[in-house]
Amino acid sequence: MNRKIIVTGDNSKSLLIPDLDETYHSVHGARNESQHIFINCGLLPQLSNSEVRIFEMGFGTGLNALLTLHAAQSHSTPIIYDTFEKYPVDLSTILEIGHPENTGLAHLAEAFTAMHTCEWDTFTQITPGFMFRKSKGDIKNAHLKASQYTLIYYDAFAPKIQPDLWTDEIMQKMYDALQPGGTLLTYCAQGQFRRNLKAAGFSIERLGGPAGKREITRATR
Repeated sequence: MNRKIIVTGDNSKSLLIPDLDETYHSVHGARNESQHIFINCGLLPQLSNSEVRIFEMGFGTGLNALLTLHAAQSHSTPIIYDTFEKYPVDLSTILEIGHPENTGLAHLAEAFTAMHTCEWDTFTQITPGFMFRKSKGDIKNAHLKASQYTLIYYDAFAPKIQPDLWTDEIMQKMYDALQPGGTLLTYCAQGQFRRNLKAAGFSIERLGGPAGKREITRATR
């Protein structure tokens, strides 16, 4: 897959897939988008739990995981972070993007690199209180335990690019994997996708989006 590094509106970097005209993050600001959707609207409301179990669909460049680690450092809540990626980004590209440096989190560079270099399909202690596992493959074939996660970061490519990842069947799998009261966060506000969430049993909230996006979706089991 051909990828090109771009600088976004908040000076953090992302990747563009020219053949698909698709970016990994918002061109208006990669860090701001991830911080608003997944951290502010997703993680922070869950940090009062005794632990937070996160499932991320689409590890990508690792920005969401980096921001989660940063947010968790100011709390004592243990984080267990599980992420799934079908098309891993090579390490040389990750280092060139330099998320820790261009998001003001250079002190987490070693931990960030550890996420990208650790063994696949095995939990790794990245820092005290932050357990991490990355899995490679197709989520459609993955077995997720029932009621396992507190929070889902659903960060797959857009429905127009990967329509098979936004179906009612996949949303049912996400619903079943969440604990009661758990939430799914995503940038996607498409009408059909929201109907698929409702069909799976989710309660839907329309939240204001980051720069360049009017709405995002938070779904609760």
